[in-house]
Amino acid sequence: MALRARALYDFRSENPGEISLREHEVLSLCSEQDIEGWLEGVNSRGDRGLFPASYVQVIRAPEPPSAPSGDSHGQAARYANVPPGGFEPLPPPAAAASSAAAAPLALSLASSFKPLPADSFQPGQPPPPAAAGFPYGAASGALQPSSAQPLYGSGYQPSQGSDDDWDDEWDDSSTVADEPGVLGSGSYPDYDGSSSGGGGGCAPGRYRLSTRSDLSLGSRGGPAHAHPQHHPPPSGAKSSATVSRNLNRFSTFVKSGGEAFVLGEASGFVKDGDKLCVVLGPYGPEWQENPYPFQCTIDDPTKQTKFKGMKSYISYKLVPTHTQVPVHRRYKHFDWLYARLAEKFPVISVPHLPEKQATGRFEEDFISKRRKGLIWWMNHMASHPVLAQCDVFQHFLTCSSSTDEKAWKQGKRKAEKDEMVGANFFLTLSTPSAAALDLQEVESKIDGFKSFTKKMDDSALQLNHTANEFARKQVTGFKKEYQKVGQSFRGLSQAFELDQQAFSVGLNQAIAFTGDAYDAIGELFAEQPRQDLDPVMDLLALYQGHLANFPDIIHVQKGALTKVKESKRHVEEGKMEVQKADGIQDRCNTISFATLAEIHHFHQIRVRDFKSQMQHFLQQQIIFFQKVTQKLEEALHKYDSV
Repeated sequence: MALRARALYDFRSENPGEISLREHEVLSLCSEQDIEGWLEGVNSRGDRGLFPASYVQVIRAPEPPSAPSGDSHGQAARYANVPPGGFEPLPPPAAAASSAAAAPLALSLASSFKPLPADSFQPGQPPPPAAAGFPYGAASGALQPSSAQPLYGSGYQPSQGSDDDWDDEWDDSSTVADEPGVLGSGSYPDYDGSSSGGGGGCAPGRYRLSTRSDLSLGSRGGPAHAHPQHHPPPSGAKSSATVSRNLNRFSTFVKSGGEAFVLGEASGFVKDGDKLCVVLGPYGPEWQENPYPFQCTIDDPTKQTKFKGMKSYISYKLVPTHTQVPVHRRYKHFDWLYARLAEKFPVISVPHLPEKQATGRFEEDFISKRRKGLIWWMNHMASHPVLAQCDVFQHFLTCSSSTDEKAWKQGKRKAEKDEMVGANFFLTLSTPSAAALDLQEVESKIDGFKSFTKKMDDSALQLNHTANEFARKQVTGFKKEYQKVGQSFRGLSQAFELDQQAFSVGLNQAIAFTGDAYDAIGELFAEQPRQDLDPVMDLLALYQGHLANFPDIIHVQKGALTKVKESKRHVEEGKMEVQKADGIQDRCNTISFATLAEIHHFHQIRVRDFKSQMQHFLQQQIIFFQKVTQKLEEALHKYDSV
């Protein structure tokens, strides 16, 4: 008989491979063994995938008398979905172990788990219907994979090819930055500040921070090949449960280090200069203002060559207002900086760079368009309270790669070896100590912002399409139509010239001038998009990059919130101490503060940018139609003397 389960709570899938559940819904299970706190099954709508084991209650039919303890088949049935009695005699243990390696993923992973001890069932919890089983909870032993999979620190992939490839000037033997998924994974020494020896003190301006606790993570830290040992708790002792880890190790929540931080695995040294402060403003959490605001101009794009003319590139001159010292940067330098920032700041929307182009890279129109895009990008970078003060960004703005190559490469290597990434990044966040967040209110705000970004993204795409189509018509269609009108007026004037009467000469000239006026108006239409529509589309492109960033930022916060809910259920069931659950909630609050601060900053710059751009657009429209009116008035006055 197929295994079934009843959903205890609603669950909404957020990652590929997961399925949604509705409360009281009956599901079919593919296996009775959970995998890191997740089960695989089919819901009532026919969708197959993973869902949290703690969200369902297994419905199991009455079982026949259990086999003797020495029966190898009875033992194997605990770990696989095999009917009582089996299909065939099981091989000896050695053969069974080798055949398990070729089994499906769910069964092979399940074999590394131990079932929840029977005495961990809480009497206060309602038993499953018509069952002698117990609700699935988080197992006290977490999966310890035998081989680590690569975890990528960012979805950003620097493109290959074009003049922006790395060359000998840039590609030295530097150390690549550690991946966020690796940081906080248990490989750090435990800096808990408990040492009293003189040699264990912190350097001035550096603080030992750790989120490590006695929160059990099962077999973490032990040999990967060791099987978890079951030690029943003493009589009367409170059973210990853990907050399950995400099965999808490539999710943004895991890659960013958010999961490791929330589960208390992060530890490291934080310098004073690395602290990122969130303060309470009149509208809620916001980033602490930059005490030394500045701007940066980007001018003088110049084509340069190297390797005796074999390689060409465009160099831009950057002049920060706080130093007034110009530095020259290529697009690949911007590209490298973006990759570093996107890796380091998982809860901050780093603006996207203008797109690359394979051909026509040295054409004047493309260079001008890229420069405008870089100006918008730099404006957003310099106006962000956190990004503007980041060490790697300041190094990018102030260190000359041409005059001091050694200092430039040292700063580059330092940025690539930055330890405050991944789970450790969240240690740098400093939040209001006396402020407490209402998780339901936070979730409501995040959901509201998620709906807002979806609607804004749709409307931005629509406006961009409309503006692009209208600009195309102005450059080609409108210009051509106005020139047709002008040509027709000139044709009429040429016909009138066949009349040799002296009093008709003025009329002929006035009509010819009207034709020329319409030609000029056509040219005005063709040139106008550069003045008004193109800047609007540049701004929309920049904000579409921001809107593409926020789903990942929101996913990190949602993942932290899910861990809090899970820990609260364990507390209610008596499986987790309140102190451990409070620690998880405090770390979730840290992520929520940063997320709300970033949302607040996004709205601030959005209002600033769109106000300024709409004013510019309407001013240019007024100037344009004033020019058209002037041409028409000049033509009109030609008829006064006829």
